[in-house]
Amino acid sequence: MSDLFLAETGNWILAGVALLLLALGWWAYRRRRGGTHLQRVLDDIGYDRIDGVLIPNGDDGEIQIDHLLLTSQGLLIIDVKDVSGTVFGSDKMENWTVISDKHRFTFANPKPGLYDRIAAVRQIVRQVPVHGRLVFLDGAKFTKGVPELVAGIDDLHAEFHEADKASVKFKIEAFKPHWDLIRKAALGAQVRELVTRNNT
Repeated sequence: MSDLFLAETGNWILAGVALLLLALGWWAYRRRRGGTHLQRVLDDIGYDRIDGVLIPNGDDGEIQIDHLLLTSQGLLIIDVKDVSGTVFGSDKMENWTVISDKHRFTFANPKPGLYDRIAAVRQIVRQVPVHGRLVFLDGAKFTKGVPELVAGIDDLHAEFHEADKASVKFKIEAFKPHWDLIRKAALGAQVRELVTRNNT
């Protein structure tokens, strides 16, 4: 009797572990799919890219940017928002809300932070167009209208993709010295951050 009970209990445990592994696999697939789609689009629209860059903010501090791209239209700042559900937000709302089947939460309007990042980049490169987008991954839906500077991954691609890359080569070459200024500023900010950490 006890052997039968142990065998059945073992089967239930194995089934539970299998279901857990399946759920984790599905979660990882969904997460990677959004990330991979975004990475492909960033690779396609950018001629060069810095991820997780720290630059001076103009007030003796630093500000972090998720992705900074050199595009045919100038420099592009991307702030990634990974939320799933219906997003309610507008330019003037202080907090935005996400509602899904499983949860509801609010977060601060991300646009002021994006404006700060744009201003910080413009302090370094004054003669190049600087754009910024809040990119929501595929799980987010805006049913009441999409605020300005907010884009999905496909919208971002449609706006910044260049079909004929050779035709914009001269623009990229003109932007390169300014891009080098950003790289230099980013390196300086990262060195200051390391020195500050080591001194504390």
